[in-house]
Amino acid sequence: MTLSPDLTGRARLREAALRLFAEKGFEATSARAVAASAGLSPALVIHHFGSKEGLRAAVDDEVLGRVGAALRDVDTGGDVMAAVGAVSARMFGADPVLRGYLRRVLQDASPASAALFARLLAGARAELDRLVAAEGTDPAGLDLEWAPFQMLCLILGPLLLEPVMQPSLDRPMFDPEVLARRSAANQRLLRHGLFGPPAGADGPDPGAAP
Repeated sequence: MTLSPDLTGRARLREAALRLFAEKGFEATSARAVAASAGLSPALVIHHFGSKEGLRAAVDDEVLGRVGAALRDVDTGGDVMAAVGAVSARMFGADPVLRGYLRRVLQDASPASAALFARLLAGARAELDRLVAAEGTDPAGLDLEWAPFQMLCLILGPLLLEPVMQPSLDRPMFDPEVLARRSAANQRLLRHGLFGPPAGADGPDPGAAP
């Protein structure tokens, strides 16, 4: 792995840890291996982070920051949930390391993984509240308790299931065109449900073929 020489030592260690934790998992990755991958002394892990657990916390903070930025950039186009599926395209399409890290952490069934999901859920809930307020949307038809979970399921589900879903697909599931199609399908699902809207409810589906 080649890290940019422009990164600070702390950032180089964090990025090296992100990659190694994604490839091998937290328990199988030593602080010495992270330092070697970053081209730095192992003592700097302790200097910057206090421990390997502190390093993982810093990686989690970085990942959560990226997720939060993607959620804040959602363009609702007047519909709070309509463009949520596009977040996974922007975040994960070109970043297999981020996909791998989240997949390992969220399937770890540890207190750390539960804490990370809780922070993701809190961020999704806060963004949903912000979007509802910004759009002036009537939340009466929206289950505000479950909507953040649904947002995360659509965003995180494909990356969690990627290893078992990919053999059933004829193209890489994070290919840009595949992502665009999945995003459009998610938007239709969020707008109309699985089997489409009631007759005459919303007019023609803008995503449907002519």
